[in-house]
Amino acid sequence: MFVDTHAHLTYPDLIVKLDEIIERARDAGVTRIINIATDLASSEIVIESAIKYDGVFAAVGIHPQDSANLPADWQKTLRNFLSQKKVVAVGEIGLDYYREYSPKSTQQEIFRTQVLIARELGLPMVLHDRQAHDDLKRILLEIGYYRGVLHCFSGNAAFAREMTDLGFYISFTGNATYGNKKTEVAVQAVPLDKLMLETDAPFLAPAGKRGEINEPANIPLIAAKITELKNIPLAEIAATTTRNAVKFFNLL
Repeated sequence: MFVDTHAHLTYPDLIVKLDEIIERARDAGVTRIINIATDLASSEIVIESAIKYDGVFAAVGIHPQDSANLPADWQKTLRNFLSQKKVVAVGEIGLDYYREYSPKSTQQEIFRTQVLIARELGLPMVLHDRQAHDDLKRILLEIGYYRGVLHCFSGNAAFAREMTDLGFYISFTGNATYGNKKTEVAVQAVPLDKLMLETDAPFLAPAGKRGEINEPANIPLIAAKITELKNIPLAEIAATTTRNAVKFFNLL
């Protein structure tokens, strides 16, 4: 069994055929999916999907690219979403300096606020970090809350070791299958008890399916590559990453 710890089932290519996508995931051994929001509108949708489908859970939050021009009552709305059934994390939150759709100062302010909310509620965080390693780590250290997963990890092995030493988890998507040496070495550096799997669907389809719409059923392809990189049997990768996800997200 596998868990897809990060999919965006709200995107148009996926939401119109959600029944089929979830059935294909189950056929592939992916029994649980964390459906990740990026703003207030998608937060409402992921909650609805989690209630409708067994094995689907929700993470709600404000993505750094969507952190500008929020309504004045956004924190109240987010807190309400976080109190709903099957909401298991604050996310996707973080910093993105690659595409600066929101000013860095705004991103940092909204990120900091959401980390504080997560700490107050004792919830895990799903962290987006793109070309912002230093600032992301600085803010997390300042607040002192380390219950998070760095999704679609893009840092090097040294940064992976720094963050796992603090207690963070690391997850990889199809990016682990592209032959990028830095990513492959980072995979090898992550302790097995801090590793999780994700698709980031509909993005980043694994090698062999690039150019296609990614979906949770592709998790075994990512697991197979990680098996190769870490020289650990597939059954152990499946069992341990599932156990990690169940513990991290407190899945029922």
